Amino acid sequence: MKMTVLSLTSAALLAGAGAFAASAQAQESFQYPQGYVGGDAMFWSLNPESGDSRDDVGLRLRGGAQFNDYFALEGHLGTGGSDRGADLDHLAGAYAKGIIPVAPNFRLYGLAGFSEVEISNNRESGLSYGAGAEMDIAQNVSVGADYMRYLDESAYDFDAASIGLRYRF
Repeated sequence: MKMTVLSLTSAALLAGAGAFAASAQAQESFQYPQGYVGGDAMFWSLNPESGDSRDDVGLRLRGGAQFNDYFALEGHLGTGGSDRGADLDHLAGAYAKGIIPVAPNFRLYGLAGFSEVEISNNRESGLSYGAGAEMDIAQNVSVGADYMRYLDESAYDFDAASIGLRYRF
C-alpha cells in the first residue's frame, strides 16, 4: 500500500515538475563525461518469505558520471530507518545506467548492478536492478524518482522507492 501511494505521489510530482520545466529554458548541450551528485528520500521495504513486511524512510546519496546521452555509471549509499527490529544500517551499490531521452528535459532510465545491504547487522549482497525518470527543473538541477530491487534473496526481498534532486557539474 505504501509503495502504491509513493508511486502515485512520485508521478504527480514529476508531472508538476514537467509543467515547471516546460517554461524553463531548453537544456543546453553538455560536454561529456559529466559528473553528478544527488540526495533522495528512500522509502524502503523488507519483505520476508514468512512474516510481515517491514518498511521505513531513509536517506540515499548517489553520484555518478554520465558518458553520453544514453549511458552513465552510478553509485548509491543509503542508511536510516527502523521498523520492528529491522534497522537499515547501510546500503552501497554500483550500477550501469541506461538512459532514454524522451524530451530535451525529461529522461527515463534503467539501472542494473550489484548492491550490499546490511539490515540489523545481517549483511547480504547480490544483483540489483531498477527503473526511474528524471526531469530538469533548472539548468543543472533535476528532480527524479525511481524504484530499485536492491536484493532478491530466497528468504526476503529488499526494495526501495526514492524521490529527490540531482545536481550536474
